[in-house]
Amino acid sequence: MNIFRRKSKQPDLTLLDDPELVLLAKDDQQAFGVLYERYVTKIYKYIYYRTGNHQDAEDLTAAVFHRAMAHIENYTERGVPFQAWLYRIAHNLVANWHRDRGRRKIIPLEEFIGPDSHFDSPDMATEDKEERTALLTAIARLPEERQQLLYLKFVSNLSNAEVGDILERTEGAIKSLYHRTLLALRDDIEMQHTRVGAPGRAPVSNSENKRTEGN
Repeated sequence: MNIFRRKSKQPDLTLLDDPELVLLAKDDQQAFGVLYERYVTKIYKYIYYRTGNHQDAEDLTAAVFHRAMAHIENYTERGVPFQAWLYRIAHNLVANWHRDRGRRKIIPLEEFIGPDSHFDSPDMATEDKEERTALLTAIARLPEERQQLLYLKFVSNLSNAEVGDILERTEGAIKSLYHRTLLALRDDIEMQHTRVGAPGRAPVSNSENKRTEGN
């Protein structure tokens, strides 16, 4: 009998998907650490977008993951992916933060638009820099909830179902809100071009509106 047993090789936790990591994280802090590294930047950017303050964003991000770790034993997916669950915690903490301070500040979406975002998807496509500027101007005039919707869809790349869970609305309600938001952006951009006397291309068309029926 060989008393010198070979130690089993530890699996690379970074290769596991979220459901597998969540199950392990209920008893393994290292697994939770992988989830933390996977989503901390996204959650921080979302909170900074909502607060406009780096220090508060850092504190609230830490609070999100502290709360997630404390309650992960009670988490079950049930159609709500772990990422969406984190965003929901962040959304609620930021809402409390605003309520306690009685102030709101949203960083322009332009600050977050980069090569990794899906902001230039067909629904939001623009022809040139001038059109992009007009689009960003129109977005800045949207109500906060609609700006959040666009951030979650085009910066965080979440599905309608995930956005609905975060904003506590049904998937159908998010599709409807998204459709109305695109129409509002189109009308705003057309108004901008009317004022300067230049024809403009609206960011959505009838065919593009049909895409709002999907994710």
